[in-house]
Amino acid sequence: MSIEVTVGPAVLTINHGSTFMVTNPAGEIAAESEQGVFADDTRFLSYYALSANGEPWVLLTSATSTYYAMRVHLTNRRFQTEAAVAEAGTLALVVTRAIAEGIHEDLDVTNHGLSPARFNLELALRSDFADLFEVKSHEFVRRGHIVTEWDEKHASLETRYTNSDFHRSFVYRVSACSSRPTYANGRLSYDVALKPGATWHACSEYVLDCGGRIRAPARDCLDRDDHADFDRLQREWLGSATRLTCSNEEVYRLYRQSVADLGALRLFDHDFAHDVWLPAAGVPWFVTIFGRDSLVVSLQSMTVNPGFASGALRKLAELQATERDDWRDAQPGKIPHEIRFGELAHFRRVPHTPYYGTADATPLYLIVLHEAWKWLGDLALLREYREVAIRCLDWIDRYGDLDGDGFQEYQTRSPVGYENMGWKDAVDAVVSPDGNVVKQPKALCELQGYVFDAWLRMAEAFDALQEPDRAHRLRKKAARLRAHFEDRFWCDELGFYALALDPKKQPVRTIASNAGHLLWSGLVDPARAARVVPRFFESDMWSGWGIRTLSSRNPAYNPFAYQRGSVWPHDNGIIALGFKRYGFAAEAARVARDISEAASRFASHRLPELYAGIERTPESFPVQYLGANVPQAWAAGSAFHLLQAILGLRADGSQGRLYVDPDLPRWLPDVTLRGLAVGGSRVDVRFWREEERSRWEILDRHGDIEIIEQAWGPWRIDEASR
Repeated sequence: MSIEVTVGPAVLTINHGSTFMVTNPAGEIAAESEQGVFADDTRFLSYYALSANGEPWVLLTSATSTYYAMRVHLTNRRFQTEAAVAEAGTLALVVTRAIAEGIHEDLDVTNHGLSPARFNLELALRSDFADLFEVKSHEFVRRGHIVTEWDEKHASLETRYTNSDFHRSFVYRVSACSSRPTYANGRLSYDVALKPGATWHACSEYVLDCGGRIRAPARDCLDRDDHADFDRLQREWLGSATRLTCSNEEVYRLYRQSVADLGALRLFDHDFAHDVWLPAAGVPWFVTIFGRDSLVVSLQSMTVNPGFASGALRKLAELQATERDDWRDAQPGKIPHEIRFGELAHFRRVPHTPYYGTADATPLYLIVLHEAWKWLGDLALLREYREVAIRCLDWIDRYGDLDGDGFQEYQTRSPVGYENMGWKDAVDAVVSPDGNVVKQPKALCELQGYVFDAWLRMAEAFDALQEPDRAHRLRKKAARLRAHFEDRFWCDELGFYALALDPKKQPVRTIASNAGHLLWSGLVDPARAARVVPRFFESDMWSGWGIRTLSSRNPAYNPFAYQRGSVWPHDNGIIALGFKRYGFAAEAARVARDISEAASRFASHRLPELYAGIERTPESFPVQYLGANVPQAWAAGSAFHLLQAILGLRADGSQGRLYVDPDLPRWLPDVTLRGLAVGGSRVDVRFWREEERSRWEILDRHGDIEIIEQAWGPWRIDEASR
């Protein structure tokens, strides 16, 4: 029987849109911690503590009942009152919170003792209005001025922060209570008097003023019926997403949780339509718009709902750079990495306004545009983003290739920019075989694969747009890149591709997971793929819980490091798709099995952003990375990539076709997908394993859709399509 694991500082996290709250298990916010109430990259509440006559409460149990709600059950220590002693365990305090824009909080105290009880219920609050970057780094600089005022008439405590033209405020307003509070010495105090069996209640609201954008609670007491529009929107998301049933309970629960997590990470402020939206990258550190993350999630969720792709394409097109700005590492045509809205960004202390320090988001944009067209089947999508795509292609040629050698490199120009601009963007993520950090400029192997894939996808797109000359030029460039890449990146003595080319254009012969992305891109020579794939399952790369980011034989390896030996579910999902593309179905299923089994060990079957690359043994369990985002969008989306790899799902919506190539392993003998959308049609299809063969059948269909069994494969440049 599997166990649930939560590792690191135990916290409760609830979120909605750009607002989230992180507390300790007792529902309190510890001083000098990373906990708090946050919105738009500012911490509005930095300390929260409850006491009874000065004594802290004792935690019984707590949990998040849904992504937007938490409930905490507390009881009292023995304490003295003026009239009598309150014996331990006679008072019960229940703290319930629900978040939607602002936060609604309920405090309920019940006297389970045999005697009346009267005491002061105290609530201590502090606000530091720290920027999220400061909270994460634990490096705080006091800049502006904080003023707190108590409005006794309206039972409202307001704390305001001002730094020049940057303004934020936090209001804690008591909206209903059994006894009115007073305020002194940074504490609200309620005089609670309870007969035996009686209950005392208070309702409060957290109102956040984000520089004129007021975030007031859109929910009431949690025990009332759902009434917020956000609940309706979440139900609509769940109702529109492809539904899965299967006999493997672990896979079913992982899929269901992943769909719920993506809906929970929706950035409502950036909705374009009822079916066009954006995901936040993850809670707590990445509750904002990201380029790479939004695009990867869009690819992952095509089989579930293409709404994220539609939102990502539109928002990132709006943010596409139009001029060179070295402070932000921007050049014309480049797709952004990240945008922030806090104090540091407001005063340009950080370049995230937005920051363009990513070398892969621009080709990934083209890949998503093509894939969205394939699933939606709408040629108007290509027409709408044609100019955006041309600017992306121009950036790849003019700025992605720094020295004109045909390879994509990156060189940071901002004095506060990122050392690494691939998905492994930690400062120490790209290392040589001796463990030393590779210097810039760096030509990562997967960047070449992304560009190769993007060129050939856009060649198909321009064929559809009746621009054959442009399509022909892209295919010619892809052919040159493939030949040039094999010549410079293949390391025959390793049976593997180099991680990168260093500043001297020498191959960095480091064994890392990046090469798996080359298989997904279809760039790799099939004969060499047969040597590359088994290398991932040697003991230095395969942990048993998934493929490590870096070989354990590298001196820089650390299973607990961010990207030097840890396991990332999204990385494994992309690699599994690559295995499937080259015909290694059993290997793809092996990755899927171990990632899903890791998920079953985490609470609620929710995959964290990453976990440690420690070796799996019969008595072990996966160890969550300290500070990992949970929930995290592309960790959730990895479940969909893994399933897509097993079933071999691809689409051509313009032709009304769904391609399948199922190869179900013994541990997943059946899968049924309902409501799978391709073009304007939907289909229910069942897959099952019959002895050593995988079969499928259509259960129901709405619209003109045809299912064809056809294997995927690497790109053939001499063909107009795959």
